[in-house]
Amino acid sequence: MAHRSRSSWDYPRASSEYANGRQSRNHASSSREYTTEKPTRSRRRASLPQYNHNGHEVTKGMAPEGESGRRGFNPIKFLVISGRSSSTLSMLTNCLWPIVPVAIALHFAKPKWHLAIFITNYIAMLPAANLLGFAGQELSRKMPQKAFAVVLETTFGSVVEIILFMVLLKTSVGNSNVIVIQAAILGSILANILLCLGCCFIAGGLKNKVQKFHEAVSESGNGLLLVAAMGLVLPAIFYKSLINNPDFVADQAMITRNSLLISRGVAIISLVGYLIYLAYQTISHDGLLHEIYEEDERKDNDRHEELKKPKLTLTEVLVALAISLACVSLIAVSLVHEIHYIVERGVSDAFIGLILVPLVEKIAEHLLAIDEAYDNQINMALAHVMGASIQTALLNAPLVVLVGWGIGVDMDYAFSMFDSAALILAVLVVGSFLRDGKSNYLEGVLCVMTYIIIAICAFFFPNPAIHGGGAAEGG
Repeated sequence: MAHRSRSSWDYPRASSEYANGRQSRNHASSSREYTTEKPTRSRRRASLPQYNHNGHEVTKGMAPEGESGRRGFNPIKFLVISGRSSSTLSMLTNCLWPIVPVAIALHFAKPKWHLAIFITNYIAMLPAANLLGFAGQELSRKMPQKAFAVVLETTFGSVVEIILFMVLLKTSVGNSNVIVIQAAILGSILANILLCLGCCFIAGGLKNKVQKFHEAVSESGNGLLLVAAMGLVLPAIFYKSLINNPDFVADQAMITRNSLLISRGVAIISLVGYLIYLAYQTISHDGLLHEIYEEDERKDNDRHEELKKPKLTLTEVLVALAISLACVSLIAVSLVHEIHYIVERGVSDAFIGLILVPLVEKIAEHLLAIDEAYDNQINMALAHVMGASIQTALLNAPLVVLVGWGIGVDMDYAFSMFDSAALILAVLVVGSFLRDGKSNYLEGVLCVMTYIIIAICAFFFPNPAIHGGGAAEGG
């Protein structure tokens, strides 16, 4: 018998039988009330059901699908639920957890085993980031407002990136790590909009010939990303247009200083833009986006199985967040300290920053979005991919610039012309695919091909005279 997934207004509300503690099947069937009316935001919050699909009493203010029916912390259930994760790919990623203690131990016990430390910590970042993403997903499921839940989930997915950026910034000797951070900022966006989105289109296209997404998700996301990319690239164009240009009367020190000031101004404007984006997502248009995401959930044929899965309690979610954040931080420190030695072995700064670092930091978001696209929830997948890219451009990158300003590191947006051109071309390529409001596996393959082309170019891109190796020397 086919099961129909229920939206928040389709769950049963509490009746007198439930209030008296009599929850028999016969009583439930005769007393439950259902409605197909789509309430406003205030009414939707006030009419949340008191019992969910599994018969668990829903905690006040919590979404029915996030209710675990338990309280406190159960170690066995915590390990089982976290181990199963949210999808088959995530579950397979959790098989790498035994490498995490090995990687951390190598960093402290064998500090001269540079290649082994880098490889083990790179692999160890996958399960640690995956747990962080899963904990964020479990927390977002408990949020009654789906638009806010998507933003919250995207934010937790970006925590790994923020930690890596901050560690790179803090361990920088002078401006030695600036080049790697710059490449990692653009590489993160490229990994999202080309590799991750391409894989989403491919995964969705394997089950559906064509997937249609709502213009409120695609157009606003693509427009924001284009503006954010312009903000990132213009300071680089300013710098490259003037430096060593005999047509302008300006010395190198003045051009560098002005480029830094422009970058800081753009960073402040970007943060304001991010706050406006948050207001759009969670306040002014949250009702529309809530309905779009709920409609996506109805398209998932396996939704009933997802709802039946046991959930983490709020306490267990907080424990998972603490464990994953601690592991991610330790692993990030180990990775950053080994970049210098990896560069000495012939791997370019451009490839490390543009490809290697973004790939490992985005694993949790990639797996989640691909699983959503495969389940025909293309709007939610697109929201996660575009949202993560916008957050990198409008929040994470400005934070790095402003924190660098505070600690004396001249972090700016003077990206290389290769990185800048790759970003602009990638945004244009993705924009052309989003314009018609439909996707298929061919467009996904083209996105992945574009990413591979950029990766090949980055691999052969030479290092500048001063590359990102100084951090290790100072550490």
